[in-house]
Amino acid sequence: MNAPRRVQSVTSLSGALRVPGDKSTSHRALMISALASGTSTIEGLSPGEDVKSTSRIIEQLGAKRSDDLGVITIIGPDSGLRASDAELDCGNSGTTMRLLCGVVSGIEGTHRLIGDASLSKRPMDRVAAPLGLMGAVISGGGHRVNAPLEVTGTSSLRGIDYRVPTPSAQVKSAILLAGLHAAGDTTVREDIRTRTTTEDMLRSAGVDVSSVDQELGRVVSLTPQRPKAHNWRVPGDPSQAAFFCVLGAIHANAHIEVLDIDVAPERTGFISVLQRMGAQVDASSREGRGIVTVKSSQLTSTEINSREIPSVDEVPILAVAAAAARGVTVFRDMGELRIKESDRFKGSMMLASLVGCRVWSEGDDFFIDGLSSAEAFSYFSIDAGLDHRIVMSAAVAGLAGSGCSILGAKTVASSYPTFFEDVASLS
Repeated sequence: MNAPRRVQSVTSLSGALRVPGDKSTSHRALMISALASGTSTIEGLSPGEDVKSTSRIIEQLGAKRSDDLGVITIIGPDSGLRASDAELDCGNSGTTMRLLCGVVSGIEGTHRLIGDASLSKRPMDRVAAPLGLMGAVISGGGHRVNAPLEVTGTSSLRGIDYRVPTPSAQVKSAILLAGLHAAGDTTVREDIRTRTTTEDMLRSAGVDVSSVDQELGRVVSLTPQRPKAHNWRVPGDPSQAAFFCVLGAIHANAHIEVLDIDVAPERTGFISVLQRMGAQVDASSREGRGIVTVKSSQLTSTEINSREIPSVDEVPILAVAAAAARGVTVFRDMGELRIKESDRFKGSMMLASLVGCRVWSEGDDFFIDGLSSAEAFSYFSIDAGLDHRIVMSAAVAGLAGSGCSILGAKTVASSYPTFFEDVASLS
């Protein structure tokens, strides 16, 4: 069994760093390039295991991939992708599995998608339902359609007009990727706007995509066509920058810059939350690339609604910020956390409790009574449950507080293999 990783508190943190390439953009750059005919290049691809799963799968489906000093070349076959006789192993990546369902729905044949124990517990019914309306057949375990999945693709998909019941960029993306192969336009309606990565990238690849904001939501429509080869440059991942934003804000002596990240509004809700809590954190853009600067701050409690962070990916690290704040922070409508890589609803509460906070929940809401300072955090030990975001959130709490011990810390490799090295570069 892997030994726990011990994290020691540090007296000061300063410097600038670049976080890995955005996972959302990386997955989509690989898939869209594979769907195109011709040669695409990708700079800044995420080095995490999740993106490696997507990379392996597009090769299984017939795309060619090469790496020249970090510039990835993808050649999409002229005749289009084809079904593979082998299983398509998505590892721990929900993005890979959900988006891939959309991709293979338009590829004739039977596709078997598998994942690790954690991914096999995550519901895939939310993509199976709309893709089924388009003409694909997706089957899996139980009423939530858990992996392993069997997807029967068809060249006669139908375009649909679909309202997404729960905010999800992954579901929207799966439908749009399937819509590339459909007869007729495909429309996705969101009541809460989610990240625009897929529609923006499809538009860059020459696909006719329209997007209209409506109150808090958005309507996205796509006309079927094959993407064109494109040269992609992947920005840094804002959800990884969030760990350093909270670390800088709650540490007693810190000044940190995170360079070259995506600062799109749908991706940086956590920055608005931190600013509302009193954090000295600023995001700016230079030549289209974002820079975030953060320094030690005195935080106060706030109320955080899931609408502010549609993917809820940053909630575990915001729970650490809440633990260091003065007063009771309320997290509203956070049920989606229960079906992530682990039960992050439980994990976020547990983390705050372990550092010494009073925590409780009511339905899909939970509450953290902060300690007013990370210096009041207790030393703690935690089993991260094979969840990379719980590992990194725990590490931030330990660094700013009294240290900690993390079981399963190696799972950071799924998204941020050099996380601990980058932290060490600041101290």
